[in-house]
Amino acid sequence: MSSYSTGLANAAHTSSLLVASLFVVEGVDQLTMLHLDHLGIVPRTLIGLRGIVFSPLLHANFAHLVANAIPLWILLSLLFADRHYEPGGTLAMIWLVSGVGTWLIGRGQSVHVGASSLIYGLVTYLIVAGFLMRSWRAALIAMGVLLFYGGLFYGALPQAGPISWEGHLCGALTGFWAARRIH
Repeated sequence: MSSYSTGLANAAHTSSLLVASLFVVEGVDQLTMLHLDHLGIVPRTLIGLRGIVFSPLLHANFAHLVANAIPLWILLSLLFADRHYEPGGTLAMIWLVSGVGTWLIGRGQSVHVGASSLIYGLVTYLIVAGFLMRSWRAALIAMGVLLFYGGLFYGALPQAGPISWEGHLCGALTGFWAARRIH
């Protein structure tokens, strides 16, 4: 087994654990009726700062979680498969900076929850880093991510409704910044 396929297997395992933890959190939320979503990002409020940490772990319901789980698993697997992506630091940067951005520009009087800011950040990061790294593998991954997920950038444009386009935009901008900073 090549080192890349071993890395991909380990990355898939790590990604599975991370995504499974989201299902555990949502299961606890639904079964205990704790209503954990209030721990999400509430823009420009002191109490809403805690959402920077908790928001990606929380989802409105299982349908929202399932919509995020598959792309998140794929993107995390790609990220963790190559140490040149600096996966731990990159994920932490996207998680925290996109959360701060959402806290700053998000619609007030609302709670922003979900892992989609991570998805937008990872998509943008993998695309930009893939072209900056000067690696054929990274460039192929970038093209594949662009092909399969490039259409989601429409979701980072302002729109009415319950979807946090602000989180999407902040995730995408952070992914771009992280790729430029690291590579």
